[in-house]
Amino acid sequence: MTTEILPAADQNSAARRRQQVGRAVAHYVEMVVAMFVGMFALGPLEHLMWPALTARPEVGALVMATNMAVGMGAWMTFRGRSWRGIAEMSAAMYLPFAVFILLFWAGAVGADALMTWGHILMFPAMAAVMLLRPADAH
Repeated sequence: MTTEILPAADQNSAARRRQQVGRAVAHYVEMVVAMFVGMFALGPLEHLMWPALTARPEVGALVMATNMAVGMGAWMTFRGRSWRGIAEMSAAMYLPFAVFILLFWAGAVGADALMTWGHILMFPAMAAVMLLRPADAH
């Protein structure tokens, strides 16, 4: 088995690419952790202050997305991200729920599908935002 040695420029390019991918993955993990912190920290407060708020599934979905977006937005602000980046990542939290709320209202999906698919699709939506702005993952 032979090992091909890359020219120095290719080695530097590969190293930079690995570093960029590593930063993007770390940024994504930070966003997911911040989402969960927001959801787990704000969820109990919302239930204490207004227990009936989330009685309707679509309201519950939007409140949960808000809790996650607040946690993520707070962390992004702390990390010095732009307001545009915060707005785009927050929109990624809401967009899947918005689609499934319309389907829920049309009777095409139930409350469980609304919550499940809204949560599942927010992860690729966040990844899509990050892929559109790779320079923001620093």
